[in-house]
Amino acid sequence: MESVPLARKHPEADISRTALWRGLPPLLAVVLGLWGLERGPGGGSMWRDESVTVEVAHRPLAGLLDLLWHVDAVHGLYYLLMHGVYGLWDGGLWALRLPSVAATALAAAGVAAVADRLAGPRAALIAGSAYALLPPVQMYAQEGRSYALVACAVVWATYLMLAERWVAYAVVLLLGCWLHEFAVLALPAHGCAARRSRGWRSSAVAVVAALLPLAVVSARQARQQLGWLGRPSWQDWAAYGVLAVAVVLLARGVREERRALRVAVPLALLPPGLLMTLSLVHPWYVDRYVLYALVGFALLIGLRLARVEGVRARAVWPWVLAGALLAPWGWWSLWLRTPESRKDDALAVAAAVRERARPGDGVVFLPARRREWLLSSPDTYAPLRDLALAETPEASHSLWGSESTPGRIRARLAGATRVVALLDPPDQPLDPYPAEVAKREALADGFRLCSVTDVRGARIAVYARTGADCR
Repeated sequence: MESVPLARKHPEADISRTALWRGLPPLLAVVLGLWGLERGPGGGSMWRDESVTVEVAHRPLAGLLDLLWHVDAVHGLYYLLMHGVYGLWDGGLWALRLPSVAATALAAAGVAAVADRLAGPRAALIAGSAYALLPPVQMYAQEGRSYALVACAVVWATYLMLAERWVAYAVVLLLGCWLHEFAVLALPAHGCAARRSRGWRSSAVAVVAALLPLAVVSARQARQQLGWLGRPSWQDWAAYGVLAVAVVLLARGVREERRALRVAVPLALLPPGLLMTLSLVHPWYVDRYVLYALVGFALLIGLRLARVEGVRARAVWPWVLAGALLAPWGWWSLWLRTPESRKDDALAVAAAVRERARPGDGVVFLPARRREWLLSSPDTYAPLRDLALAETPEASHSLWGSESTPGRIRARLAGATRVVALLDPPDQPLDPYPAEVAKREALADGFRLCSVTDVRGARIAVYARTGADCR
């Protein structure tokens, strides 16, 4: 058996004496993660996917398991983890996001550990710090979803692969796959470095076999779960092209480090490339599903900048480029900590509804899936009459509940005097489903529009029955 090739050590006395590479990257990730964690003043902000996390993780355990059998099994392990977090501490946005901050810090430490094995402490310090500084990493370090945790698992699985600890490798990578099954795309990337190892081949088979139950369940749910996705856009392909060019340029500067390149380059390029190619047939691509590919990119940054010595003209250009990127990096980092960095803000929507709604008002969601805006704010949602709802999300084992027939919706709206409608922005397409058409037509035919308030990624419209007072 040929084992996974390990790169030689590059002792760097000044760095290794203080073990700076061990402590600085995770510390940097923690500082960046805690900076502006609530994402905005006045209680912070929370976008729709995080709102789903909050609502689902607060369900009773039996109800949560029933949900996962019907929908969103791909996030099941993460929801169970957050259910446990909220059971210990229902700490609002901090409880929602601290697991991602901690995972990002562990991932930064893991990137440094991988780089140390491949190229020594200097590369470790730079790679781990670069990972923590990358804006997409900062973004998902402050998001109540699973992606930072998946990246952490892939990083440490990579380290365990290099250490040839195959049982631990299989367990950690499987954990990442159960947090989000597209972590399995790290396997072919790892295979570029370890395919000749019998231990890796056995581990890969074990991971795929243990992932199959989740894959079967989530495949059954895929149409409902991912029906909103289209095929990769030209912008997606352009972004991948930019990544590929950057990877090639970084790799050219360290072409002698062949062992390290066999780890870093495939990890940076294969997972997003494979998922985008697969999405030409089954539209499943979203860049955050393969966030962990940035591990490979950070490793290449560490490898390249660790080779820069002195002030020779040919050697200084990477540092000049890094300096030139500081201004856009700073702007992007600040922007990521504002509500405007996400598609919408469920907390702002709930606040706007509280200001405009009166107890007993009707409420409708256009489309129905925008019920996610209020489900995480039960104190706002409970006093309102949901005129289209047939079964609650928990009773229907769904994320947003099930809605009544078009006729029933029209009848309920006909009996309402005042209705608050939560709408997508005007540039979004209207859903063609009969229930959605019924809501729009009933509001247009029997009500007059009193006010429309634009909130980040949403509109709050207040309707009153024709002839009734808007106030």
